Amino acid sequence: MTSHTPADTFPRQYARTLRYTVGAPRSFSVAPDGSRVVFLRSRSGSDRANLLWTLDTATGEERIAADPAVLLGGGEEDLSPAEKARRERSREGSAGIVGYALDAAGRLAAFALSGRLFTADLATGATAELPAEGPLLDPRVSPDGGYVAYANTAGELRLSRTDGTADRALAQPDGPNVTWGQAEFIAQEEMDRDRGFWWSPDGDRLLVERADDTPVRRWWIADPANPEREPAEVAYPAAGTADAEVGLWVFDLDGGRTEVDWDRAAFPYLARVHWSKGGVPLLLVQARDQRSQRILGLDVATGATEVLVEERDEAWLELFPGVPAWTPDGKLVRISDIKEVSEAPQKGGGGRREGGVRALVVGDQAVTGADLHLRSVVAVTDDEVLFTASGGAGETDPEPGWIAVGRISHDGKRLGWESANGRPFTSVTSAVHAAGITVRATAEPDLPGTLVKVARDLPEGVVVDDIATIASYAETPVITARPVFRFAGERRIPAAVFLPTGYDRERDGLLPVLMDPYGGPHGQRVVQAHNPHLNSQWFADQGFAVVVADGRGTPGRGPAWEKSIAFDFAGATLDDQVDALQALAEEFPLDLGRVAIRGWSYGGYLAALAVLRRPDVFHAAVAGAPVTDWELYDTHYTERYLGHPAERPEVYAANSLTGYAAGLERPLMIIHGLADDNVVAAHTLRLSSALLAAGRPHTVLPLSGVTHMTPQEEVAENLLLLQVDFVKRALGA
Repeated sequence: MTSHTPADTFPRQYARTLRYTVGAPRSFSVAPDGSRVVFLRSRSGSDRANLLWTLDTATGEERIAADPAVLLGGGEEDLSPAEKARRERSREGSAGIVGYALDAAGRLAAFALSGRLFTADLATGATAELPAEGPLLDPRVSPDGGYVAYANTAGELRLSRTDGTADRALAQPDGPNVTWGQAEFIAQEEMDRDRGFWWSPDGDRLLVERADDTPVRRWWIADPANPEREPAEVAYPAAGTADAEVGLWVFDLDGGRTEVDWDRAAFPYLARVHWSKGGVPLLLVQARDQRSQRILGLDVATGATEVLVEERDEAWLELFPGVPAWTPDGKLVRISDIKEVSEAPQKGGGGRREGGVRALVVGDQAVTGADLHLRSVVAVTDDEVLFTASGGAGETDPEPGWIAVGRISHDGKRLGWESANGRPFTSVTSAVHAAGITVRATAEPDLPGTLVKVARDLPEGVVVDDIATIASYAETPVITARPVFRFAGERRIPAAVFLPTGYDRERDGLLPVLMDPYGGPHGQRVVQAHNPHLNSQWFADQGFAVVVADGRGTPGRGPAWEKSIAFDFAGATLDDQVDALQALAEEFPLDLGRVAIRGWSYGGYLAALAVLRRPDVFHAAVAGAPVTDWELYDTHYTERYLGHPAERPEVYAANSLTGYAAGLERPLMIIHGLADDNVVAAHTLRLSSALLAAGRPHTVLPLSGVTHMTPQEEVAENLLLLQVDFVKRALGA
């Protein structure tokens, strides 16, 4: 890690370094022959422009493979609106090379810069710009290295020869709102699918998404601070309204095409596509209510599909990274919520648990049991599956928040862990595996940043860190986080408590409390790591006891924990914040007469909900970018948890905030970026209007030109300072 500027304050450093992610290595790949690791990293903790790097696994030597400053001749990046939107969907705040793709040999890399197409030969170090009709998106090299396929802002999917001799369109829009080869809004924002085309393993065909967003309602996002600018048109599929129409086609390189056939009326969501060497292509398609889904096998010659697995759940079905996939001998690998595990696989857990188990399934056998909660599949080898997991329901865990990489044989008879510094139970932030090489990024509560190890499999399948550590150039934080982890209350709610640096109970007494949750789906905050807790520690150092609690609905504790919020955001998520607060007050110096709550996005919703519904517990709130009316949020997310608004209007009324406006008794600050196209500013304006109509005073802080990520350095810094000032005044602290 690099040192910080001496005059830095935490808010300034935190904002400038994009939460200390700048300069840290990321986006790892391993060459199929194990000879090199490929990754992205900028030159320092204050330089946002990523370079493409390689690490030689034989020597541990790192080398720059592509430098944006050289390739662009020192010029500035010029990003298209489509690329800016794509980065917003993926919460990408860095610059330079933000993504790349490799050929099957792991030798040739393709990437986009300023909407232009570049390649790098990772063996020779040669780079080249290829002809392309840009601005382009998501270039991907064919497995044989002969072509780069890419989408562009004109809606085309094109092929550029890597020898630089030709560039041509493979598919062109057949309508004004049609795109080929691009993931639609819902896939990018909610399905964790940012791809819209997939090469065949032999490089002779592609699977290509066609998306038509003509049916999607148009919204207009204006910049009130600059009225001379035209409003941005956004096709936003709000709950209860039409989604984009999505189809899939098989293309050969001459332009011949075959449409893929599945029951799109019953299963309109294309959630996953997987095409591995020697295996039938796999599609995972979901019903709109996400309570049923199918894994399909595809005949690429005819476009016909076969149902391999159909799953149903009365609450909803989750999507997971890395699955579905095939084992080399043709067994289907998936992660599934099963009602119970009656027999424990050897060393793999087992037993029974009410509410079910999230298990790894190979073929028709669950190979993990109730002591593990599966998170993702990292890789499938000839005889093992590598995965990430947490500790089941946590009944036997000493502390909450660990995520580890495990590996288990296809039959479930052998289970091992890839340890970090001798500790298997830490927080794994990313992992990749190929050719007997594992790259694993881990974090620990007492270690700033992440530690990235490159390890080689031993013959017996145990991993030791025997190759290299990939250096991080991220800045060292100017403060140190000191989380104290607990399972709070009867429900064992995962929690972390932060006290001011140097706090002395005899001298300082009880402290005003700041609850600092996200508290909703897909937002685990209590993790065995350091940097994710820096923000909470800084608030603590301003004179608060800060509590972060991951109540029901947050990930990592089992299907029953996550799905207990079905059709009811406003109940369990708020109840668990109250229960965690009261349970922790029995051990920590929490002044329950002075309690504030803050949060962003779902956390902003939860913060506003807290002062509206429980003013007896919460005495002030800061709600950042809150969802206040769930009919204004998108289809795939909202309908998964609350159902369709036409079918369950009472659920939407009970879970939206505007209906509770007349109950506001406590100070409330609402913050919203006016350029936010995820949680649009209409959420805050509607709540503010309802509060005004009810005669309830409140504070609104509009942020001109700011999106959901708030990437601007000055804005991010001053937001922290303004929140502290507001909360201190509200609590008399």
